[in-house]
Amino acid sequence: MILEDERAALCTYARRLASDGLVVATSGNLSIRDGALVAVTPTGVDYATLQPADIPIVGLDGELVDGSLRPTSELPMHLTIYNHATDPDGAPVNAVVHTHSAHATAASTLVDELPPIHYLIATIGPSVRVAPYATYGTHALAAHILPALEARRGCLLANHGTVTYGSTLAAAYDRAQQLEWLCQVWLLARSAGTPALLPAAEIEHVVEKLRGYGQG
Repeated sequence: MILEDERAALCTYARRLASDGLVVATSGNLSIRDGALVAVTPTGVDYATLQPADIPIVGLDGELVDGSLRPTSELPMHLTIYNHATDPDGAPVNAVVHTHSAHATAASTLVDELPPIHYLIATIGPSVRVAPYATYGTHALAAHILPALEARRGCLLANHGTVTYGSTLAAAYDRAQQLEWLCQVWLLARSAGTPALLPAAEIEHVVEKLRGYGQG
């Protein structure tokens, strides 16, 4: 079975989507790119029963290469990111995570850009934009996402959810979790009053600081 490890990883993280509260039912989707091939979660399959053999493999043109199940309806979003998005630091774009997390979706209905409530916003970029609404699964939605992702590793989708990417599935997933947490913090602060926000210069400073973060 081709991309066996990638298929297994998608099953593991798909179950995490539900247990971590980032999706309900079969909503949300994930993918991993390996060269010219993309392993992506199938449409309408219960994550609890998802098996590696259930994961479709497609080319970067969307043509089915392996598997019997249809890919997620959001395949245009995933392929648009792989074909056109560029990481701010030049890292490879090898994984995409799309969620319907509650706080992020709520925040996407209120602003055009998530305010800098915490310095962790810099894990995405200098800011987090909100891509304009378009019907799910459409090329119009995929087209709206690209400008929102310019020099960013993720964005909110208006009245819909989030999308993040990374050089690994773990990195893309971590950003999805951080984005949901950022939106939750902002909504909590906003419900209690007028939040104090960090200046843009501080976020830019943290963006630079994060480039040397960790053991790498």
